[in-house]
Order: sequence, then C-alpha cells, then structure tokens
Amino acid sequence: MAIHLTAAMRVIATGMMSVIRYVFTLTTILIITKRAACWSLFIMALTGLSASSFAVFAADTASSHFAANSNSNSNSNSGSSEAIKSDVSHTQAPISKTIVTTIQQIWQLNLLKEALRRSDSDYQVQQMSTQMNQKRKVEEALAGTVDVFWSMTSKELEETVLPVRIPLFKGLLGNRLLIIRKADETRFAKVKTMADFRQLKAGQNRYWPDATILEANGLPVITSYQYTNLYPMLEGGRFDYLALGAQEIGEELASHPDPALKVDSHILLQYRSPAYFFVSPKRPELAAAILAGLESMVSDGSFDEMFNRELKIEQLYREAKFEQRVIIRLDTPDLSPLTPIERKELWLDLFSMQGAK
Repeated sequence: MAIHLTAAMRVIATGMMSVIRYVFTLTTILIITKRAACWSLFIMALTGLSASSFAVFAADTASSHFAANSNSNSNSNSGSSEAIKSDVSHTQAPISKTIVTTIQQIWQLNLLKEALRRSDSDYQVQQMSTQMNQKRKVEEALAGTVDVFWSMTSKELEETVLPVRIPLFKGLLGNRLLIIRKADETRFAKVKTMADFRQLKAGQNRYWPDATILEANGLPVITSYQYTNLYPMLEGGRFDYLALGAQEIGEELASHPDPALKVDSHILLQYRSPAYFFVSPKRPELAAAILAGLESMVSDGSFDEMFNRELKIEQLYREAKFEQRVIIRLDTPDLSPLTPIERKELWLDLFSMQGAK
C-alpha cells in the first residue's frame, strides 16, 4: 500500500511540476525569510530530488525565469521602463565634479578656476594641504589621488601625465635671475660670455627639470632633494648661485631671508621651459576642459589681461631691467616637439631681446 501511495505521489508531483517551478521561483526571489528553506525541503521530499540535483534544478529554474522576465519586460513594458529611468534622472541630484589639486599659488589657482569656469563645466576645486615634491605629485596623479598640478615641463613629464600646452607664465619662468652671495657681486658683474659663466656653480632641486637643462649645457650643478636646503647651502659656499624665475625670485628670497644673499643685477639666464597644468591620466575630460577654458581666455585677450594684472608685469620689467643684462642663453634638449613655440600670442617678447654686450 505504501509503495502504491509513493508511486501515485510521484505521478502527481510530475503533473504539478509547473506549479512547483512557480513556487520555487517565488521562493528564490523572496528568500529573505525562513519559509524559503521550508519550501525547499517540501519540494525535495515531494519529488525525490537529492540536495545536489535540487541545486541544479533551482539554478536552472531561476535562470529561465529571469531571462523570460527580462524579455517580457523589454517587449511589453519598454515604455514603462524608460519612464522609470526618466524619473530617476530627474530626481537624482547632480554629481559634484570635485577636482583635487596641489596648487597653492594664487596666480596658477586663479587661472585654473577661471579656465574651468570658461569651459562651462561644474568642477569644484579642492586644494590639498600636503606639501609634495615633483616626484610625489606625479605618483599621486598616476594613482588618481591628485587630479591636476602645475610644473615646468619636460619630455618625460609630458609622456607620463597629461599636459595642457598653454604656457602659464608666457615663458617668463625660463627667464631666470640669480640669487647670489652679496660678497660675490663683483665676481658676477665680470661675466660676459658662456665661458665666463661656466666658472660658476649652480644649485638646483634634483626633482626640477632645470637641473637636467643646466647639466646638458655643460654647467656645473650641485643638487639637493629638498628645496629649502639650497639657501643655507648657497650661503655656506657649496655653490655660487640659485636661478629662479623672474616672476618668483623676489618673493622666494623674502620667504628665506638671509642678510648674506641678494638678487644679482647683471645676468639673465634664459632657456625655453614652459610651465603647464598637468592632469592625471585618469581624468582626460578634465584636461580637455582646462584647455578649452584657457584657449577661450587667450582668444579674447583675458589671459593677457589677467596675467599682466596678477603678476604685475609692467612693474617686473621696470625692476628687472631685462634689456640691460648680459643674457646667457641655454638650449633645452629635452623640449617636446609639441611645444607651441610658433604661437607668438602665448609668449612674452623676452626671447628676442639682445641684452647688454
């Protein structure tokens, strides 16, 4: 009697397979309660399936259900689906486009913000307070921790991160004045040629592209991995001069006061060394936005207007007396062929000066 009853139950179970599939599907979807376990045990008892067979059956049932359900939705409910997507896009708040930068200097930061404003983007600039050397900035940009920084360029740098090839200082950074010891003023005043200048030792930050440029031109260079160490090294006689951009040298010396040091009034060290914004390779859309904004500013003249005002260019020309200096011109062998030298509107006229004889 028990055997016949079991056989009958198997027949009934076979006929009820569609019902069981439906029940199991509900169980799969609503497996958040303990009732799912009870249904599973019931089905295995009713059909005689082993636990492993039941697992295969369950996976197949769930897969078939979701595939069919997906096709059904795409065919008969596509309008509703699109309406839901539309509602979501209208109700979600816009994602904030925050960019992280190491830039602290007023001119570069203001220029970045204006360029982003011009690009019709909604980027928000967030400054990092952590001080980083050049090597660390590049590493953080590659990791995506830093989105944008500024630097004097080099071929290696342009191949590593994304350059925005609009010179931030119109070439002024490559027009270098010298911090020297006051006791050496007469010595520097006697320099007339490159041969004379090669008798003097330069001090440079090892991470700066300038060190490579000076060395490539046969100038003796003493380097330090810490920029702040250069001032006591100069005062102590480790080298003879520290070359800095004409637009920054006064402020830099004032921030490292030393009565034994001064800005030389005789020599202009000159080489092409544009400074650019550099962007993380993870943010190509940001590089495009910055470029679009800067090009807009160059086109309508607002770049020059802002540059002249914020860097006080007229006053700088009067005080530096560039045309009265002996110009020592260096080659920049590592300069990228993509440097926009032919675009005269991007550069000051300093590279065409003859200087003192």
